[in-house]
Amino acid sequence: MASTYLTRTNTGTVTNTQKFTFSAWVKRSKISSGQNTLFAGYVNGTNNDLLYIPSGDTLGFWGAISGSQSVYYETNRVFRDTNAWYHIVLAVDTTQATASDRVKIYVNGVQETSFSSSTAPAQNVEFRLAKASNPQEIGSQNTTNNWDGLMSHIHFIDGTQYQASDFGETDATTGIWKPKTAPSVTYGTNGFFLKFENSGSMGTDSSPNGNNFIVNGNLTQTVDTPTNVFATFNPLWRARVNTIDLPTYMSNGNTTFNSQGDDTRLAYFASTLGVTSGKYYWEVKSESGSGGGLGVCYNNMQSNTNAQFWDNANLLGCAIKVDGNYFNGKSGENAGALGVTYSEDDIYGFALDMDNYALYAHINGTYVNSGVPTSGASRTGSLLNLLASGLAYLNSGEPVFPFFADLSAGSHAELKVNFGNGYFGTTPVASAGSNGNGAIFEFDCPTGYYALNTKNINTYG
Repeated sequence: MASTYLTRTNTGTVTNTQKFTFSAWVKRSKISSGQNTLFAGYVNGTNNDLLYIPSGDTLGFWGAISGSQSVYYETNRVFRDTNAWYHIVLAVDTTQATASDRVKIYVNGVQETSFSSSTAPAQNVEFRLAKASNPQEIGSQNTTNNWDGLMSHIHFIDGTQYQASDFGETDATTGIWKPKTAPSVTYGTNGFFLKFENSGSMGTDSSPNGNNFIVNGNLTQTVDTPTNVFATFNPLWRARVNTIDLPTYMSNGNTTFNSQGDDTRLAYFASTLGVTSGKYYWEVKSESGSGGGLGVCYNNMQSNTNAQFWDNANLLGCAIKVDGNYFNGKSGENAGALGVTYSEDDIYGFALDMDNYALYAHINGTYVNSGVPTSGASRTGSLLNLLASGLAYLNSGEPVFPFFADLSAGSHAELKVNFGNGYFGTTPVASAGSNGNGAIFEFDCPTGYYALNTKNINTYG
């Protein structure tokens, strides 16, 4: 949602300016990247109430309430997992006699009690977030300090202080905190519920109130949800040659990498999810120079002291180079030519068979080496027949990850991955191929292969 936000203005009738609850599921894309605002209300663009993540990756709440007092809370705990969804609840009731009960902050169902700063509001004061005719923003503070990441299941309650358990619950099987899709709450006059289920009208309020938001910027729908997390680029990956701050070059929920014309960088990175079994498919649109590379790697590549794609002894992975060659990842040698011609905006599809230790790749729907992803143990046309060289890693449970690279200084790389969301960057696929697991790809997902997400890993991995 970077540079994208939603706005509306409270009506002239307010249920209660002393009591409100905000609940949202959020997934971060960047860390330590300046203020990321979740929810804000303000008067004349200056006196703000806001819930936000500061540059130090903690969680903060600032209230410029009526009167001379300001309220400020900041957690000691930091939130730096870019793969996880966090459930954040801010629950306020200044009529409470006990000061510590007037502002409650919950993360994943647990109330935060350890703060570096905590200034409780005086009893019975009013917050600007709930006041009549005041603007509200989701994902920004007065159009700045935008949220960079994903949001889902956003609730605002006008007039009641609810608990986190009113919006979420622990899954009896997995023990993981999950959302209640239809919580039993009373929204009050200015309350709302944003599901983001209508891709043509993302600001639609699903509460009985019809308090719809105006969408500013390019807000895109995603199938990555709190109950089914999809892979993205991993901005915390540390395998690289030259010093580079990967998050700086990633955008669109960490599905786009762009070296931004900096031809001195060599970047090696992987996905957030790796696998040890099962069959998975993903697509990448390459707008790279000749040095771009795509494929798979082992997690131990991160610990390689030279941060190279090979260690002169063991197979660390396999990558197609967009110049038409491919690496087998051992001794830095080219494994051979693909016999195909590369051009800008080509779409590369990858089918990883971890049951037979094989990787297949197509370019614009045609598999190289006449690869047959469904060939099983014969691995017909596989790029990774040499994967046996890495069996020591596989036998030790070392996971395999989708791999991406800007392989040579002097080349510009821009890569856009589609792990099943149906977008390359912010552009939807032109014509969705067939698949049987709810993901959206440009080309047909091979039979027996699935999108790389937590639900499929748990089911088929």
